[in-house]
Amino acid sequence: MKAKQDLWTLERELTAEGFSRICGVDEAGAGPLAGPVYAAAVILPMGCSISGLNDSKKLTEKQRDALYDEIIQVALAYAVARVEAREIDETDILSARMKAMQLAMDQLDPMPELALIDGNRDHGKSFAITTPHRLVVGGDGKSASIAAASILAKVSRDRYVARELDALYPQYGFARHKGYGTKLHYDMLAQYGPCPAHRMTFLKKWMEGQS
Repeated sequence: MKAKQDLWTLERELTAEGFSRICGVDEAGAGPLAGPVYAAAVILPMGCSISGLNDSKKLTEKQRDALYDEIIQVALAYAVARVEAREIDETDILSARMKAMQLAMDQLDPMPELALIDGNRDHGKSFAITTPHRLVVGGDGKSASIAAASILAKVSRDRYVARELDALYPQYGFARHKGYGTKLHYDMLAQYGPCPAHRMTFLKKWMEGQS
């Protein structure tokens, strides 16, 4: 019971300040060598009960999948957006993360009065969050709305990489490593070289080592 109470503390405090539509926002896939970065924005009914809701990184894939289905059923509004590897290379990963978050928020209906953004950054070199917001360090473990967003972003990205990218480029084993820099992934890179889904700016050191 305590964990659930803690996850709603921020939302309750903001409701007391007069905000009625609060969304949580989080991203997934900032670190992988390949694939897009995803973000999700979620507005939950205040105080709704979602059993097991937590930071997506602390959940198993099976738990995340089950929570994903429950979240999209109970949410007042939710949206998922992504920024592709090519744009990450053209800008920078921080700007791409911010853009994905803003794109997700822009799709919400109704629009939020305030966004709770996971982390301590709200802008990169070429993109910034424009929705009224507050930054919450470690937010996916402190806010129900952010925790829900973290799950939607993580599950959406994993499914895209494991299904669509794996089907397009089966030689890399994307379904197994989701684009992260595992030994298998580097072994496949050494054998086949990069594909269009790879973030070349993330492969600079590896490329230097190959020359």
